[in-house]
Amino acid sequence: MDEPRTKNEKLRTKYMEYKAAAKYLRHSTRKVRLVTDSIRHLSVENACIQLSRMPKRACLDLKKVIDSAVANAKVKNGKNVGDLRFVRIDVNEGPSMKRWHAVSKGTAHTYKKRMTHINVILTDDDTNTGKTIADKGEKMSNA
Repeated sequence: MDEPRTKNEKLRTKYMEYKAAAKYLRHSTRKVRLVTDSIRHLSVENACIQLSRMPKRACLDLKKVIDSAVANAKVKNGKNVGDLRFVRIDVNEGPSMKRWHAVSKGTAHTYKKRMTHINVILTDDDTNTGKTIADKGEKMSNA
């Protein structure tokens, strides 16, 4: 009788992941990754504060995706921002719009207007599953 009766009851006993995505954003993937790398190690609450103060254009869209994932956590399980942490933030290339610019002697130079997909996964698991540099150093010295 201790067995969970449904799949949802089984999931509630474990930690949950909350996802949000934004696709076809008109930002260069490289520029969004610069912003993402600066907040990846922060808590969700501090990341939102940091993003609101950064002078980059990509911060607005990245903050919207993080806020959407936090809202998903609140709706599904009533979690607060302080209970959540990042599992993964993916910034992937989307399609490119190919355009051209007229130059001298009737020729044209092509360029690409790039797009980006952003995926954010949060969790309410409080255990730290990642390896630290100190842990790697201890393992190497013991070997």
